[in-house]
Amino acid sequence: MIISQIINGSMESVRECQYQFADRKWNCPTKNKRSMRKLLSKDTRETGFVHAMTSAAIVHKIATGCAQGSILDCYCDVKAKHFKTYAYRKSKEFLDENLWKKRNDFKNQILLHNYEAGRLSVKNYLEHKCKCHGMSGSCTTKTCWRQLPNLRSVSNRLKSKFDLAIQVIADNTGKRFLPEDNGARWPNQEDIVYSETSPNFCTADRLTGSLGTRGRECTNSTGTGGCDMLCCGRGFRTIMKTENCRCKFNWCCNVVCEKCRRPVQNPHGSGTCVPQLIFLQKWSIKM
Repeated sequence: MIISQIINGSMESVRECQYQFADRKWNCPTKNKRSMRKLLSKDTRETGFVHAMTSAAIVHKIATGCAQGSILDCYCDVKAKHFKTYAYRKSKEFLDENLWKKRNDFKNQILLHNYEAGRLSVKNYLEHKCKCHGMSGSCTTKTCWRQLPNLRSVSNRLKSKFDLAIQVIADNTGKRFLPEDNGARWPNQEDIVYSETSPNFCTADRLTGSLGTRGRECTNSTGTGGCDMLCCGRGFRTIMKTENCRCKFNWCCNVVCEKCRRPVQNPHGSGTCVPQLIFLQKWSIKM
C-alpha cells in the first residue's frame, strides 16, 4: 500500500532531521507535539527544512517500494517511465493538492516551494553505478544503471540548503516571492526559503515553540555542539559517567578492566569541565 510508504517516509524524515540537528540549539524534538506544531506554524528556516525533508523522504520511500516490488501500481502506471517519476508524482499529489487551491497565499507559496525542493533533492541526484563482467576481474563488458541516492546523502544535501536558506518576502502582486535582501541571489527550485526569523532557541518559549537547551548534553568543542554555543553563555555543570576502561585479556580466561569516571558536560547550572579520565578501581570478568 502506498499510504504505508508515505507514513514510513514521514517517520524516516524525522530521524534524518534529528540526526542533522543533533548538536544544534534546535534539535528537531518530537516528544513535545505542541511545541512542534507551534514551530511548524511559522515560516522559519527550520520549518523549511522539515517540509523539504518530509517530501524528500516520501519520494525516496515510494521509489524504494517500487524498486522492491511492494507497490504494484508502479508497474501499471503507463505515465511512470521510471520509479522516481511515479514517486515524485505521488508525493506531489499527496502533499500539494490542497495547497494549490490557495496557491496565491504567501505561506502556501513557501510551503509548495520547499516541498518541491525536497522532491528534487531525490529526483535530480540519481547515482550512476556500474558493474564489470569478465574473466579474472577483467572488464570485458560493463553494465551501468542509475539508482536512488541513500536518504542520508539526501538529508546532507538538504542540510546544506538549510545553512544557505534564503529569506523571502511577497512581491507587490502577492503571487510570488522575492529575496528580502536586495543583494541576495534569487532562489532556485532546489533552495530552501523562509519568511520569518527563527527564535534563538536558547530558552523555553511557549509562544514560539522553543524548548530551550536546558538539560542538553554538550561537548568541549568550539563548534555547534560545544558548551559555549549550545548553553548560550549560561554556563554548564559537569556530570561524571562511570565506564570500563583499559581492559586487558588475561590467559586464561578473564578480562580485567579499570573503572573510570568520564566527565560529560551538561548545559544547566555552572562550572568547568576537564576532559580527563579518573581511575578508580580494578574489576574482572571471568570467562
